[in-house]
Amino acid sequence: MRCRVLHQTMKLDCSCYALRRIIFFLACVIFIMMLQMLFSGDKQLLLSKEQVPRLMIFHPDYRTSVRPSRISPRALFYLRASVDNRTREQVRDIVARAYNLPPLYGIKKRPHLASKCGTYPSLFNLSFNNIYWQVFHFSQGTFYLYSAFFDNRTLTRPGPSVRILGMVNRIKLDVSTYCQLWYRGEGTPVVAKVVEYRYLWVREWGNYRNGILQPYLLQCVIPESHRQRVPQSVSLVEGRCDQSTNNLQVVHNLPPKGQKQNFAICVKGMTFSDDVSVRLVEWLELQFLLGVDKVFLYNFEIHPNITKVLKFYESQGKVVLKSLTLAGEQPIIRGLVELYLNTKVMHKLQQEVIPYNDCLYRNMNLYKFIVLIDTDEVIMPRTVPGWKELLKQMAPQVMMGEGHPYASYYARNVYFLDSMQDKHRWAMDVPRFMHMLQHLYRAANYTAPTSYVKAFHDPQRVLTLHNHFPLSCLTPDCPYFRIPTEVAHLQHYRRECVSELLDLCPYYRSHTVEDDDILKFKKPLLLGTLHTLRHLGFLQERWNLTQIEG
Repeated sequence: MRCRVLHQTMKLDCSCYALRRIIFFLACVIFIMMLQMLFSGDKQLLLSKEQVPRLMIFHPDYRTSVRPSRISPRALFYLRASVDNRTREQVRDIVARAYNLPPLYGIKKRPHLASKCGTYPSLFNLSFNNIYWQVFHFSQGTFYLYSAFFDNRTLTRPGPSVRILGMVNRIKLDVSTYCQLWYRGEGTPVVAKVVEYRYLWVREWGNYRNGILQPYLLQCVIPESHRQRVPQSVSLVEGRCDQSTNNLQVVHNLPPKGQKQNFAICVKGMTFSDDVSVRLVEWLELQFLLGVDKVFLYNFEIHPNITKVLKFYESQGKVVLKSLTLAGEQPIIRGLVELYLNTKVMHKLQQEVIPYNDCLYRNMNLYKFIVLIDTDEVIMPRTVPGWKELLKQMAPQVMMGEGHPYASYYARNVYFLDSMQDKHRWAMDVPRFMHMLQHLYRAANYTAPTSYVKAFHDPQRVLTLHNHFPLSCLTPDCPYFRIPTEVAHLQHYRRECVSELLDLCPYYRSHTVEDDDILKFKKPLLLGTLHTLRHLGFLQERWNLTQIEG
């Protein structure tokens, strides 16, 4: 019994001794670690994963990035923040984006052009307004200049000229102004007087008063000594040798290899806050099927998805998209522009004249016909496959590159209103979002013969354009040809009639007929639209589109 108690006592003493040794060992380790930290001065900073979820250390001793739980002060020194290290945008790219500035400003070492009669204006002495406008203050008011063009068309009188497009806060101009024409390699400008201020509006339409910006086209005839040369840029001044605050690139676009294309469409400044991108794809695909070579659009403010659509077609060389702002003290704040233009309707219509005529003059030497239409309209040939065949019937001389008697070829307007389709069945073999392919009922009656028409314009004959017809031509009058409605017409897709026709709209809605001329394009239009929507990520279904039945 005594031996057993002694044995248990010895076991307890051994256990206590072992425990004491473990505790002593741990105490020594902790003490040594504290001494190392004290004498090295390298106090560790302990960070949890939650504290540094994205912190990456780049140390010269490391070959790869690591994500540690401990970071020393020395390692912190080598941390790198993620910043954009690209070089700043080059001046030439900035100048190109402004698109009405002379390319000379984009050259690093520009020649110093100075003379006793006007000094070539410095880029930083130009007076800008709302990005795309240049300002010219004169004794009677203020010009906002948008673009300038070299015009040597055969019918231009009295000879090759520079035309300047802009807006001015006066309705009548009784002042002498001059164009300083700047030519490559010449330090002295060639001075030409402005011989015409052409008003791009009609007094009876409204807004005919001072203080409201009015659209104008100015003409300066190039002196005989320089008649065969195209100036690089033009400045507008009141005194012949004044120092100018504006300098516009003179545009003179010529077709490659001298071969004109057939058709260009010009679309006014767009304000689409709603996403109509799917409809726009269908509309563009139909225009290309009809034979349109390129579509030119101007952008006030549009939905990001619409921008995505247009940039896609632009990358294919089928579309040109230009940003645009309102001139003067009118708003340019995103979201406010559309509200402003919807409220100030006359201001909107006057502003539309600028992009229409800018598009005309940029393309007057490139295309046989210019067509001004909206994205809810299409000139539909009814007896032939496309526009080329249509114009071979209507204007064979133009299509052959010869002269002809007409400035414009009008297509009459007929409504395809939403409510006209609602009371009829929908096509089950066409997606519901294909707006034009699903709307096959129209008004039985056309609008008045000269109301709301759209036209093929010969750019070698028209001088200025309005939405529906020429305001003026290079000939004393503007002769036109009215395309028979059985040959072609303007299909106008709207929710409701325009405000001026609201009294007649019930009559149009109650008298309808089926019109399926568009179905001759059904399969290619359907395939083209669906392929584009899929490419842009707007269509999720993964069907084999080539197996769609006609």
